[in-house]
Amino acid sequence: MKTRFLCLLFVCALIVACTKDKIYIDTPLDQILTTSLIRASKTNDLDHFILPDSDDFTAIPQDIHNPLSTEKVFLGKMLFYETGIALNATKEAGKKTYSCASCHVPEAGFRPGNAQGIADGGIGFGILGEGRTKLAAYRDHEMDVQGVRAMSVLNVAYVENTTWNGRFGSSGANIGTEDRWDLDTLLAVNYEGFESLESQLIEGIKLHRMDITTEVLDEYGYRPYFDAAFGNEPATDRYSQKNAAFALSAYLRTLLSNEAPFQTYLKGDRTAMTEQEKRGALVFFSDAKCYHCHKEKNLGANEFYSVGVKDLYETGTAFNTSAADVKNLGRAEFSGRPEDRHKFKIPQLYNMGDASFYFHGSSKATLKEVVDYFNEGIPENPNIPTEKIARQFKPLNLTKEQVADLTAFLATGLRDGNLNRYVPEQVLSGYCFPNNDLFSRIEMGCED
Repeated sequence: MKTRFLCLLFVCALIVACTKDKIYIDTPLDQILTTSLIRASKTNDLDHFILPDSDDFTAIPQDIHNPLSTEKVFLGKMLFYETGIALNATKEAGKKTYSCASCHVPEAGFRPGNAQGIADGGIGFGILGEGRTKLAAYRDHEMDVQGVRAMSVLNVAYVENTTWNGRFGSSGANIGTEDRWDLDTLLAVNYEGFESLESQLIEGIKLHRMDITTEVLDEYGYRPYFDAAFGNEPATDRYSQKNAAFALSAYLRTLLSNEAPFQTYLKGDRTAMTEQEKRGALVFFSDAKCYHCHKEKNLGANEFYSVGVKDLYETGTAFNTSAADVKNLGRAEFSGRPEDRHKFKIPQLYNMGDASFYFHGSSKATLKEVVDYFNEGIPENPNIPTEKIARQFKPLNLTKEQVADLTAFLATGLRDGNLNRYVPEQVLSGYCFPNNDLFSRIEMGCED
């Protein structure tokens, strides 16, 4: 009798503990979804899809030449939004008016708020960056713009070769492409042996007309922060563009959408997603087979495919691009291989709903349009030969309800609504950010 009583007390204590720790009972839908997730996982468990905490440096992929540190991440965070380092603008009117965040707006999921990102030569902001356009003093060819939409830098720690054509980085898909590095002066950095993000940022600082000068170090006050982040280096090397790039890379590696409902769900809280989001996740990981391509921890992949979408010049609103733009070639612009023509990197999917433009050419304006496009499986760009279209791109035959559920999962189930935790209250220069031109300052409330 005493033994039975003790057992009963143990069971009651266990029930109380479970309630206190919020242990939830899986519904039939949860059970089916969990089974599908495990089946889709490379590691046969849910951990494969769980993003680490942003301060768990041991769990975040990083370059062995650029280990993460709190000091380095803080410096990179400040530089990312610092309009005061835009010192090499083409025209005087463009100096100190833009930052990295001009084209990677946090509120827009760290993407441009409009169809095309504009750094030097841009003016205005709007609400989410959708109001940015050309500064009248610039001609199109003088602007710092690209012929493809800027990619999100969320979860970029899991991107092995950066940019839509994957040209940066000596590992991953770029193993054996050394003959191509000599054809582009930007790609000599691949010989340095850094990871793709560090390589891209080293060249990106120069490409986007930024600099680290005595003004930046002493008038703004960045010198002590370079000392803290790179104090083990000689003073002659410490305050370099390379170290600025390393700091930016460190910061970008911590931009993880680990508070999205799907992430919370994976960690055990089965109430984190709505029933519709759960059904949409099940469609993603079963009938729609989205996970065949979007299979890595960031729901992207280091692979390149053509799904037949239109290019950026076809929007009619993009600057300095045309039908002859080599960016339209996708991976082939870098590789030179005919079989790579019109293939673009598979992007990560978190916070897609924060901006109203999709694909490399911004040819879709809503997530519903994106889901419909894949469901119908009909290429929209007549300039792409049928044989170049990925074999995976074919009609999915999803029902109307499945389309709605999948759209909900992408729009809100994968949305981390707290990205402002990655944004500083101010930068050391005191300038407005992400843009510092007069119109942006007025629109963002920086002007009285």
